[in-house]
Amino acid sequence: MARMYSGSKGKSGSKKPLSRVPSWAPYKEKEVEKLVIKYSKAGKSSSEIGAHLRDSYGIHSVKALASKKITAILAENKLTRKLPEDLLNLIQKIIALKQHLETNKHDQSAKRGLILTTSKINRLTSYYLKAKKLPAGWKLDMDRLKMYLE
Repeated sequence: MARMYSGSKGKSGSKKPLSRVPSWAPYKEKEVEKLVIKYSKAGKSSSEIGAHLRDSYGIHSVKALASKKITAILAENKLTRKLPEDLLNLIQKIIALKQHLETNKHDQSAKRGLILTTSKINRLTSYYLKAKKLPAGWKLDMDRLKMYLE
């Protein structure tokens, strides 16, 4: 299947690690959950937690060890944020693009990037509204974007 906004095709990409727990895994289920909670309270997002556990602790997959995803562990302990992480990342990208376009008004590729990013946000919000992960009637206010990051 082709990529959405480029002419390229292909299936190459990263592969998920094995779902079985290796015999040399040094951590147990409760220890992994404690680490996830610790780093979430330190202000890390779920993807940052996963990368940190992989790089520093050698935990290849939290789901394989704890039989729960990082977001599920955070939801159980009421540590989730108001907005999903991917939506927040796209909002940060729009803020950076708008700041860039203020100084570089004729940058056409940045304008296209802004259009593509806003369409991604619109698709994501419609999904999250259907999945009830956002409150009903939630709408992105383009004039007050920095409010969402706080």
